[in-house]
Amino acid sequence: MAKEWILNQAMNRWGLNKKNSVGPVSDLIRKCAPKKLEDWEQYYYGQVYPKEYLEELGRKLFVKITEVIQYEVAEVTEQDCIDYIKEVVIKRTFDGYQTEIQTIYGQLQNILGIQIKPAPDEWDRLYNVDFFIEINNKYIGLQIKPITFGHTFEDYKWKEMQETTHQKFREKFGGKVFIIFSIKAAEKKIIQNSDIIDEIEKEIEKLKKN
Repeated sequence: MAKEWILNQAMNRWGLNKKNSVGPVSDLIRKCAPKKLEDWEQYYYGQVYPKEYLEELGRKLFVKITEVIQYEVAEVTEQDCIDYIKEVVIKRTFDGYQTEIQTIYGQLQNILGIQIKPAPDEWDRLYNVDFFIEINNKYIGLQIKPITFGHTFEDYKWKEMQETTHQKFREKFGGKVFIIFSIKAAEKKIIQNSDIIDEIEKEIEKLKKN
């Protein structure tokens, strides 16, 4: 397994399995439509590249691993490893968190002080819901749309579709679905219909009492 991992990483790194190196093999094998391995092998060596060409690529891969990678590995120090672990666990995790809270749902989560979770994929199809809040085993649905979304469909058709699917969500899970529109300001997304936050808070309190 370790040997295959090294071979795979090196081959991908230098693009030795890319179209410009070995040809568009996915398309070519469909064109060939081989019944057995030998058919594909004969087609490739005869119509694409000869066997010697792949052997030369193999030798190139060997040089990359034994010369370039071996040199790079020898350059890695214990301190490099310590610094990298800290970088990934501390700094990159923090950077990812900062990016997350700059999103619409991240902002909303901070404002409400309650966890917001991504909805299962089927909820998007069935209920037009992207995220949800769980309160007393009941769910509040959240749908996030760019401000330009309203211009994509005829308004009455869009509203009718939302009302139907969101009503089904409410009947099944007990909470309302709220549509949150986002706009971009100074390279940052912000909630356009911010008054909806009060409505969500009221719905949260309502479900807490039930």
